[in-house]
Amino acid sequence: MFRLLLPALVPSWNFFDVIAPSPRVEYALMDSASQAPADWREFRPRPQRVSLATMAQRLLWNPGWNESLFLVSCAERLINQPTEHSRDELFKRIAADLAGGAEAATDPWLCFRLVFVSLERDEIAREVLFQSVPRRLGEIAVR
Repeated sequence: MFRLLLPALVPSWNFFDVIAPSPRVEYALMDSASQAPADWREFRPRPQRVSLATMAQRLLWNPGWNESLFLVSCAERLINQPTEHSRDELFKRIAADLAGGAEAATDPWLCFRLVFVSLERDEIAREVLFQSVPRRLGEIAVR
């Protein structure tokens, strides 16, 4: 029984084809589709600190992180092999997180971009590899 459970507890890292930085998803809200996005915000930023109790709880139950991993997969697919599905999923998840807030009342336009962050010669470099065409926030089908 333990031999069957061991691969689930201690995963093999051989399933990675390439180890590379993951894209960060940033979004911006604008008043119109023709307006240039300016105030970019990171979508679901990681917390600076996580308590030991929270880490232990996340080992057993963490659906938010699973969804974030799905979004990273969509973002990577959007860079390598762009599909409407990946673009739509990112729009849906961002819109769902924004639903009900002050942004929803004004019905702005939503735009997102994918940014790769890397360390080059002791400096942090940010490279934008994809930027979406704006969509009206109220017209995005949320789950």
